Amino acid sequence: MDATLTAALTVPLTDTVILRPVRLEDAPSYCEALQRSREQVAPWEPRRTAEWYGPEFQTQRFADQLARENLIPWVLAEGDRVIGTMTLSNIVLGPWRNGDIGYWVDVAETGRGLATAGLTAVCRLADEVLLLHRIAASTGAGNTRSQQVLEKCGFEQYGFAPRYLHIDGHWQDSKLYHRILNDREPGEPPA
Repeated sequence: MDATLTAALTVPLTDTVILRPVRLEDAPSYCEALQRSREQVAPWEPRRTAEWYGPEFQTQRFADQLARENLIPWVLAEGDRVIGTMTLSNIVLGPWRNGDIGYWVDVAETGRGLATAGLTAVCRLADEVLLLHRIAASTGAGNTRSQQVLEKCGFEQYGFAPRYLHIDGHWQDSKLYHRILNDREPGEPPA
């Protein structure tokens, strides 16, 4: 990702927390946050191998993500400390102009409104910088906290998908959400 795009995709969320594209050197701090939050996120993620929690694995995963043209990985950072992530994936341009959002906040930082602030910022960037029309999300049917974040950020449920994702060791139902960002012509900049 070039420096101009990195700067355009960096946003302050609070006096101390920023949303910025991930850097390879974020891997150790990210792994510390993952370890702290391992039990909290387990019900909402695929089962992970031990290597998932290691800096070497995450450094390579970040490099792979940064090399993809249809994905933008952000971190929520307080100084050099990673306290959450936002990932816009499956970005499709042309007439659809869509992306899928995933997010997570360190268990030690929940309750500060960071997921809501981060998702709000990503929606603005997706609209104004990436010129997308729509962002989609899915949550486990029982993940009410994530559903509340989505709804606070203007997402609405548009569907229900039985046995949608293999999460925590079995196929689980998901609620499907989306937010229409604008009704501009594809690729047209904001007014």
